[in-house]
Amino acid sequence: MIGFGFVAGLPLSLSGFTLRQWLSERQIALAAIGLTANIGLAYTMKFLWAPLLDQVRPPFGLHRFGRRRGWLLTIQPALAGMVAVLALSGGGPLGGTLAAAALVAFLSATQDIAIDAWRIETFPQRLQGAALAGYVWGYRVAMLVSGAGAIAAAGWLGWRGSFLIIAALLTLGIPLTLAAAEPASVAAPPVAMGLAARARAAVLEPLREFLGRAGSAAVLAYVALFNLGEAMAGVMLAPFYRSLGFDRAAVAEATGIPALACTMAGIAVGGWLVARIGLARALISTGLTQMAAMAMYVWLAHSHGDHAVLFATVMVEAFVQALATASFITYLSGLCSTAFTATQYALLTSLAALASHTIGGLSGFLAQAVGWPVFYALAMACAVPGMLVMLHILRRFPPAEG
Repeated sequence: MIGFGFVAGLPLSLSGFTLRQWLSERQIALAAIGLTANIGLAYTMKFLWAPLLDQVRPPFGLHRFGRRRGWLLTIQPALAGMVAVLALSGGGPLGGTLAAAALVAFLSATQDIAIDAWRIETFPQRLQGAALAGYVWGYRVAMLVSGAGAIAAAGWLGWRGSFLIIAALLTLGIPLTLAAAEPASVAAPPVAMGLAARARAAVLEPLREFLGRAGSAAVLAYVALFNLGEAMAGVMLAPFYRSLGFDRAAVAEATGIPALACTMAGIAVGGWLVARIGLARALISTGLTQMAAMAMYVWLAHSHGDHAVLFATVMVEAFVQALATASFITYLSGLCSTAFTATQYALLTSLAALASHTIGGLSGFLAQAVGWPVFYALAMACAVPGMLVMLHILRRFPPAEG
């Protein structure tokens, strides 16, 4: 699971922060960089094609390795090859680079589907937590490699060489998959139930159950608005840092191990806080803390490239964002009916990520129009609607504690 987490986490930054850092150095317009947020829609919309990995057998004769491993062995060479194409696209038109990045995100999201299915079907229930923990640690290390590591490597290998190293690392997924055992529980889809009937059972019934609850519209509004401020702020970070004069080495150092340590600490403290003061008060306190901490970006904009302020901003933001996310995920988990846990959680998390990949894509136009200090002040204000809806929900439809 640590190995699968590593190969799953490697491609994420190549359609996110690392890609934007590269585009910033190519002097691409802010508006175009902001629109790269839409590339990540593949990760939020993957539930749309996930049934295909259950219903269709792997192509190219790879079905002999089994349904789960066969699909992984189909996806993994294609994903490594597409990262290599992305690496070689730097000298060509911007459209080619963006198309390659979009295909990387699509293949990466599809690999996530297959790995999740393999994990669930391979490990007994009592070991699912341990398996997922291994996956997360591998994933976080991979994000460090393809984020701060790739940016630092570009300083002495160039962007092409840095991305080709990531492509080579992705090929490690192939022997890993070959060494893995095919889950014994994978069965062929039932013949009697057509695709339309399966779609109704998988999607429409969980939706009907959720929307029939009191306050469901307000809950959905809160889930959609929760990450709006951070989405606006986060998409523009790479060009923001560059405009302040921070080189790639400074960015890599600040967003590397210090940020990772603060993220892990924030998740741990957030989980403790929910248990200590209750979910409702944890949601309020962490939400307010996250919103207030965004003022660090305004301070950084006025700091004239002070490296100490950069480190403080990155570390505080990493901590408070993880802090708030721990409470938010606890809340989302409590919303799921035990009859439809997987489907409702997938749909809720997709809705929560929607702002990052849609409204966040417009952030470049706004930053270009108003300048960095005003832009980050507006991003902080964008967190207010979500807080107000949350307070309404906690008053009218408080979550069950316990």
